[in-house]
Amino acid sequence: MPAPALLIPHWTALTTEPDGLGESPFWHPQEERLYWVDIPGRRIGRVGVQGLQAQGPVDYWPLTQEPGCIAPVQGGGLVMALRDGIYLAREWGGPLQLLAAAPYDTGKQRFNDGKCDAQGRFWAGSLYEPKDQKLGVLYMLDGQGLHAMLGGDKDGVVTANGLAWSPDGRTAYWADTAAHQVRAFDFDAASGQLSAGRVFHHMAPKPAGWTWGDAEFYGGRPDGAAVDSEGCYWSAQYEGGRLLRLSPQGEVLADLPTPALCPTMPCFGGEDLKTLFITTARHGRSQAELAQYPGAGCVWAMRVDVAGVPVNGFVDRVPKKLADLGIEPLPARGVKITNELIDRLRDQSGI
Repeated sequence: MPAPALLIPHWTALTTEPDGLGESPFWHPQEERLYWVDIPGRRIGRVGVQGLQAQGPVDYWPLTQEPGCIAPVQGGGLVMALRDGIYLAREWGGPLQLLAAAPYDTGKQRFNDGKCDAQGRFWAGSLYEPKDQKLGVLYMLDGQGLHAMLGGDKDGVVTANGLAWSPDGRTAYWADTAAHQVRAFDFDAASGQLSAGRVFHHMAPKPAGWTWGDAEFYGGRPDGAAVDSEGCYWSAQYEGGRLLRLSPQGEVLADLPTPALCPTMPCFGGEDLKTLFITTARHGRSQAELAQYPGAGCVWAMRVDVAGVPVNGFVDRVPKKLADLGIEPLPARGVKITNELIDRLRDQSGI
């Protein structure tokens, strides 16, 4: 195997106001906007982008809880995993509708990395904040409810990260950040079931007692990820200051330095999906490190030679209102429940 290419990228800062911990970026092609979250800042950001330039100031939506991840909704809106549950917003800044309550102790866990699959199901992994037990779980939300798909006592993680799917939809990837490894699974698109889990790529462990500035090289640990149209997996290396491009066989094809020591998640966007965006972090980092990386916490962009794949949208199976089903409410008495109504609701929800 040839040595991986060490590319010297030309990053452009897309934002100037840094986030504490930027995450979950996605490109909205119809709006020509980039969306992302600031987890400790409890806000969602979005900005129009042309080329490598932001079009106007960043528009922030403040929230009352930490947003772990977001995804677009087919037909408009956002689905978001907050600390205490998964919510639907039908418009920017609008009211939130609870789709599923968090199935864990919200005092010790929160949702972290996630996105939608090609079938419109929303997936979100959890993070165990005490960091002393592998209680992180990968959940999937569909028309039947919220399901635990991976993790728990058997194969749990401390921090769920790096969720992505191969372009053909047959392989799913999930990173175990604390274990410094990315796993691959056979993925059944029809059922959403994952099987045949194996180690896709293992990163070198963190040296005991390592802190920023130590002479010993530390390559970081896997955070968020994206997949390109050639089936390669791009993994942000938190504390490694780099972005790895891995082949479908898990080999390192390219090693890209990033403008922050803690890159968090890449995504592809732009008209041709050849603009690479990356979110970064500064929350909890030392002043010495931030002096070396003043752009930490900002969103960055660069052009690449390979295209990404379009973002998947969430299929909203919740009726917006009764009139959308052709049902007229009875004045002052609610709705008359009939077999026809039950059938319509069942068809709408996918049950």
